[in-house]
Amino acid sequence: MRKSKSTKRSSSAKKGGATKTVDQYLAVVPQPARTTLNKIRATIRAAAPPETIEIISYGIPAFRYKGVLVWYAAFAKHCSFFPTAAIIEKFKSELSGYIVSKGTIQFPTDKPLPVALVKKMVRARVAQIKNK
Repeated sequence: MRKSKSTKRSSSAKKGGATKTVDQYLAVVPQPARTTLNKIRATIRAAAPPETIEIISYGIPAFRYKGVLVWYAAFAKHCSFFPTAAIIEKFKSELSGYIVSKGTIQFPTDKPLPVALVKKMVRARVAQIKNK
């Protein structure tokens, strides 16, 4: 698990201004990040409870299930997944090949998305919310 350097970066989609829907956000994200984000989105949907809804939170796409479940976003050279610090800590041994910070995992857009791992993290986050 490599730590990311703290730098000011903005989401790829923010360059076009504030978006109100996830589809609007994705429409302005350039390739190959858009493809990666669509895979992340589909993976989260597959693992989340049926009553989970999509929202924009802090200017980026998120899923809400009794509060925000997870966030995800596109950046210049990677896509980020924000499952919360506790979930990242729980899966830190499986994240050794990725750049992480306290609450973020960076997935390079030129490498395959670890779908099974993302699903496990989403399910763990759902369980965490249910147990509150």
